[in-house]
Amino acid sequence: MKYTSAFEIIGPIMVGPSSSHTAGAVRIGSMARQLLGEQPIQVTFQLIGSFAETYQGHGTDLALLAGILGMTTDSSDVPNADKAAMDQGVAYTFTKGSAGTHHPNTVLILAEGATRSVKLLASSLGGGKAEVQELDDFPVTFTGEKPTLIFSHTDEKGFLAAVSRILNQNGYNIARLALERKKKGGSAMTICEVDEIVRQEVVQELKHTMPGLQEIRFVQTV
Repeated sequence: MKYTSAFEIIGPIMVGPSSSHTAGAVRIGSMARQLLGEQPIQVTFQLIGSFAETYQGHGTDLALLAGILGMTTDSSDVPNADKAAMDQGVAYTFTKGSAGTHHPNTVLILAEGATRSVKLLASSLGGGKAEVQELDDFPVTFTGEKPTLIFSHTDEKGFLAAVSRILNQNGYNIARLALERKKKGGSAMTICEVDEIVRQEVVQELKHTMPGLQEIRFVQTV
């Protein structure tokens, strides 16, 4: 993860006390909410490393909750995220996991809505930056700093070429395109970061055109 200015190390405009334990955690929660795509009903947060040891003192628990409820890093309601969750009927639990080889500030989130669920492993890297490392048991890498399309699909020839063609035809520049698969011809996940927010009509075109597509999710920005 590269930083381009001192302000990125200090962190974004935020409710404190810590860019790593608060702002980064809000952004992780926000990405989980966007990937779920609907109001969460129940959420489990498994905290790893220093997140597990200091989460209450640093407000990491409230920050994660705030993000998954749709709040931003500068929202004045972040310190009251537990009350907001209760008001919205969102049940949640915090557990502790072993650090292993993970970054010290890491959380595994399992969020369930009325019709969908999402599982992601993500870390807060400092300066308010966050990175997703696993999504629904696929190894991935994305930060949400650019609009990001996530395709779940079968591993078929021409998939990446079709993504590139449709986005290019609609005037989008691809910043990064990466495909992960468990085995050739099996389940796959493609991460596509672009430079501008993706219009809904383009998402619909992708849905009706892509070979072997199962689902499109997106993180517009965090």
